[in-house]
Amino acid sequence: MDDRAFVLSRRLVLLFAVACGVSVANVYFSQPLLVTIGHDLDMSPGLIGSVVTLTHVGYALGLFFLVPLGDLADRRRLVVGQLALLVLALGVVATARTAAVLLIGMAATGLLAVVTQTLVAFAASLAPADGRGRVVGLVTSGVVVGILLARTVSGVLADLAGWRSVYAVSAGCAAVLALALHRVLPGGGDAPALRYGQLLRSTVSLFARERLLRVRALYGLLIFAAFSTLWSSVALPLDSLPHSAVGALGLVGIVGALAAGVAGRLNDRGLSRWTTGIALALLVVSWWPLALTRSSLWALAVGVVLLDLAVQAVHVTNQTLIYAAHPAAGSRVIGGYMVFYSIGSGVGALAATSLYAAGGWGAVCVLGAVFSGLGLALWAFER
Repeated sequence: MDDRAFVLSRRLVLLFAVACGVSVANVYFSQPLLVTIGHDLDMSPGLIGSVVTLTHVGYALGLFFLVPLGDLADRRRLVVGQLALLVLALGVVATARTAAVLLIGMAATGLLAVVTQTLVAFAASLAPADGRGRVVGLVTSGVVVGILLARTVSGVLADLAGWRSVYAVSAGCAAVLALALHRVLPGGGDAPALRYGQLLRSTVSLFARERLLRVRALYGLLIFAAFSTLWSSVALPLDSLPHSAVGALGLVGIVGALAAGVAGRLNDRGLSRWTTGIALALLVVSWWPLALTRSSLWALAVGVVLLDLAVQAVHVTNQTLIYAAHPAAGSRVIGGYMVFYSIGSGVGALAATSLYAAGGWGAVCVLGAVFSGLGLALWAFER
């Protein structure tokens, strides 16, 4: 069935959104579970940080090397194949008995979780031109919900049946989604205009040539380094609380999703620069209440809301600007931008967990404030 004659129904859009949420959640499941995983597999604090870091490294590699395949291969086969391999990777994590096997499984899980970006591009290609924005917005909402609820779901499942159950359940969900998408997605499509090597080279050349892409990619790296500094280590000072309580912080962060719509409307009014600046200022401020986490859970909640609001606003602004600059190369510029997102996330996770072992929660908050302050400084001197 050719996707040019395919009619995209509301149910299929919802299926796309669910598949995106389930896939991307695998990148974040481990964050409330780090202490328990470390105890179970006798891992040092520094090695625990590698769990998150390797997941994001795998995701970054997948963004650059796997996402462009959507322009070359049959998209239905690509999506189903990636989901099937993701099931295997999750099975490796769920059954890991040594730290080495766990880390290999986590890296593979991150690599294959980029099926999320493949699904977003697929949905955009199926949507009619006059409804593409609505479809992409709905599918992207699945990504946001998956990220925010991942910690809550993993915390609840870990409290009920242990941390391994999180990855076993996710593997089952991915298998069901692979079968469902194989049944309903169209196959075929147009022949690619570029070969695989040309696509990869053009992604690099776009960022080397365009200052806007480089600046916005650097913003992305810094805000997600700050984001990961919090979420990769917040379970450590809260180790006396149950996993479900730590995971529930993701529900607080849903407020941050509201920033997406507001930031989008401000960008449409030509206020991208001020949206970025105000959000980065809020990101810096968020680390003050976060520093009070040990003495006040209310302060933690306020800090989480401010941080997620700020990150989401800058992220939406970044994507809006770079996509508008190169709509014909949209998947390549978004994929390239998301590589910087993954690098920032990995750096933040590794640095935060290592600093916590050396200097405690206060040192972690200083690190997050530094990442945030660098972003604000970049904005202040940018022209």
